[in-house]
Formats: sequence, C-alpha cells, structure tokens
Amino acid sequence: MQTVIPQLRMTDADRSLAFYAALGFTVDWEHRFATGMPLFAQLTREGQTIFLSGHAGDCAIGGAIYFKVRDVDACARAFAAAGVPIVTAPWDTDWSTREMVLVDPDHNRLRFAQHPD
Repeated sequence: MQTVIPQLRMTDADRSLAFYAALGFTVDWEHRFATGMPLFAQLTREGQTIFLSGHAGDCAIGGAIYFKVRDVDACARAFAAAGVPIVTAPWDTDWSTREMVLVDPDHNRLRFAQHPD
C-alpha cells in the first residue's frame, strides 16, 4: 500500500495530462474549485499514485519523483514508442540499480529505477 503521494506542479493541465497519459498514467479524479480555476488531479500508473496541481501555492515547478519499476528497459521502450523524450537512457548505477530520467513539460524530473530486489 502506498503511504505517501508525491505532488508536482503543472502550469498547463491539458499538456501535463497528455504527457502523463503517454507514460501510462490514468486520471483517477480531478477537482476545480470553480470553472476557470486551476486543476488538481490524482493519477495512477501500475499502483503508483501522484497528485498534479495547477495551484501555484501548492508546490514549486521543478520537483522530482523516484519511481521503482519492475523493468526500466520495458518502460523506456514503451515511453519512446509513445513519443516521450527520454533525457537519460537506462544505465546501470554504482548502487546496483538500473535507472532512467525523464522531464515533464514543467521541468519536473521523473526517475524510473529497477532494483535488484
């Protein structure tokens, strides 16, 4: 069970939701206080949930999230096939993980990592 939900800032909801959809995230729910107000949304991909917020006071642009995945190379292939640019292709780290880095439209860093366990 996930006990912490990371939150990232977005500045263009349509652009951000399209980017995360290409990564395989689905929108669980969306909230706006009123028409024309910023969007707050919950998204989930393979059991990992995040919040995206259009509210400037919630968090700053340029955050980061670390996702543990079963197969980082399979993720890289799926993301590339969906047209998502991969900033750093999968590589083997000195600490025995295999990782890659993406950057979302708001410059939030997304690190996907495969652990030996």
